[in-house]
Amino acid sequence: MSISSKTSRPLRLPTPRRMGYAFSWTGRIGLAVILFWAVIAVIGQWIAPYPPGDLVGFDYFGPISPEFWMGTDYLGRDILSRILMGARYTVGIALAAVTLAVAIGVILGMVAAVIGGWFDTLLSRLLDAFNGIPSLLFGLVVVAAVGSSIPVLILTLTAIYMPGSYRFARALAVNINTMDFVTVARARGEGTIYLITREIFPNILGPVLADLGLRFVFIVLVLSGLSFLGLGVQPPNADWGALVRENIEGLSLGAPAVIFPSIAIASLTISVNMFIDNLPTKIRDRSD
Repeated sequence: MSISSKTSRPLRLPTPRRMGYAFSWTGRIGLAVILFWAVIAVIGQWIAPYPPGDLVGFDYFGPISPEFWMGTDYLGRDILSRILMGARYTVGIALAAVTLAVAIGVILGMVAAVIGGWFDTLLSRLLDAFNGIPSLLFGLVVVAAVGSSIPVLILTLTAIYMPGSYRFARALAVNINTMDFVTVARARGEGTIYLITREIFPNILGPVLADLGLRFVFIVLVLSGLSFLGLGVQPPNADWGALVRENIEGLSLGAPAVIFPSIAIASLTISVNMFIDNLPTKIRDRSD
């Protein structure tokens, strides 16, 4: 083959890779619903058609009508207004609790993986024992003993799900801690803070975000369960679980007052799962 024939071939430049931020249609739908409820949690009190605590209907468990788009509850209050207001408590409490639980668990997990020794053993055994307590039972005992308030609910839910987050982050950090680039950084004399912030945390961020989404779903369900049992957000305020509990008598009547809060809980939890199911592909693309 002549030299000219070799040089006449067009150069094939590598195709630029995307950074892995493309979502499937299911992930986009899930993200859209999540953002919708997040916006509602912020502006719900201003767009509610009626004050959430006012008796605006003459019939209890009223049907859907042009005046009441989701019917009325067992006292004649507008369910749409109460769902819009309840989004603040359901989303806000769950978001605050999952943020604290994952932040504390991830920090302790990375520190335990890097330090090792007796600190890792003692902390792991302690949190493993705590993690064996049933979550709903622990929440019932704490809330019944201390009393129900928003700070107590947030701290209780944080305590329930922090050990699981610790175990997950520690397992990831232990694997990263044995890799060559961490060994080289340790040989250079880098300290624990540098290893955690610059070497380990960036490499476990993707799985940690996926774990955060799953724990958010679990916290929403536990919070709704506590509210359904009367130990969650207290009247006159109400989250979605409390709305289901106080209108449960209308279930036999097919009342919208018990159906729509249940749909709200299901839409949020299912959408988070749909969004999380798209995350592993994104994580794999970025890891490649």
